[in-house]
Amino acid sequence: MVDVSQHELVPEHEVVEEDVLDDVLDEYDIKRTDLPKIKRSDPALPDEATEGDVVEIVRDSRTTDRATTYRLVVD
Repeated sequence: MVDVSQHELVPEHEVVEEDVLDDVLDEYDIKRTDLPKIKRSDPALPDEATEGDVVEIVRDSRTTDRATTYRLVVD
């Protein structure tokens, strides 16, 4: 079976630690539930991601070199 998360077109996904997440949420003055959602069944998610975790997704960008987004893992 193919590991989709290792494909060159899939951006890097990493579970965010709670202390780092607190800084991000404070910076944008939002709550965890305000973040866009990503399903736990998404094949690009790391195996350790569980419902309620926040995942940082880093993509290559032509305008900013690298673009970082955050998603809340839902069931």
